[in-house]
Amino acid sequence: MDAFKLMKELRLNYEQEVHYLPKKTGLSLIASSVQDDGRISAKCRDARVEDLWSLTSFFGYSTQTFVLAVNLLDRFLAMMRIQPKHLSCVSLSCLHMAAKVTEEECNLTPSDELIRIGQCRFTASDLERMEKIVAQKLNFKSFAVTALTFLHLYHRIALSHSADRKETLSLEQLEAQLKACLCRITFSLAKPSVLALALLRQGIEAVRSEDMLEIAYHIQKHLKIADSELLLWSERVARCLSDYASPECSKPDHRRLQWIVSRRTAQNLHSYRNVPELPTIPEGGWGESESEDSCEDGMSSGEESLSSSLGSDAEGPYFPLHLHRQKQHLRVP
Repeated sequence: MDAFKLMKELRLNYEQEVHYLPKKTGLSLIASSVQDDGRISAKCRDARVEDLWSLTSFFGYSTQTFVLAVNLLDRFLAMMRIQPKHLSCVSLSCLHMAAKVTEEECNLTPSDELIRIGQCRFTASDLERMEKIVAQKLNFKSFAVTALTFLHLYHRIALSHSADRKETLSLEQLEAQLKACLCRITFSLAKPSVLALALLRQGIEAVRSEDMLEIAYHIQKHLKIADSELLLWSERVARCLSDYASPECSKPDHRRLQWIVSRRTAQNLHSYRNVPELPTIPEGGWGESESEDSCEDGMSSGEESLSSSLGSDAEGPYFPLHLHRQKQHLRVP
């Protein structure tokens, strides 16, 4: 695709991104919630997104599936007031919906297996019912403009205009860094186009390509992104990646999901599971009465968080050591 067509596609996606943004008021309420006030807190949301990362890696799903699932989850949570104990059902339904439109049919995981490996305690019919609710509330068809949409376009534009060290600007690395950012609800408040550009600039600065920095500058001007807005999110991205590169940040792989069981146990897992029936899921919005269930209650129903077992792309090589040196210079609002 030539440069003109790439820039035209970029402009079209930029004009459409507003239709796929979570409501800021809803996200702000989640971000300000604490775990014991009966509402979905930022910590609960972030833990579930990390679980989605683990499951995405375990099932071999693409980054596109993960990013779309997070987009659906955040938009739904920002719109609807749900009880914390239903969060696992909502998040898993978003992952299943995303996989259906991004993965090959032969690679799709059956819903019952998705529930079992996800260590959740609801039925396939619960999952199907929740998918219908999410699709209806979000008017979801099969598409959404996300930060990954822009990251891919920016990367293609940068490489098409520069002959300087093309091989060093790794799209795989940029995607892994985007996943890390999306595990924090703060970055759901950013415009996808701005977040992706901030990530691109981080990658370009790491490889020290003046040509590509110039291209990133022209992209910013083409989309009329304010310097202050880009600087704000660039600092937050740098801080996030710096924290993630820190040895204090635990980033185990997804091996915890690989179970070794006897043949009899495996047969029992496939043939029978004692799954308690979930109560009816209320569809109240953020303006209605508060939930009486806490995040701890939702987790105590038998579900175990997988957030300590992120995907294999959550490792050090994608979060280079040069970010440590940036940390002391950053001041994030």
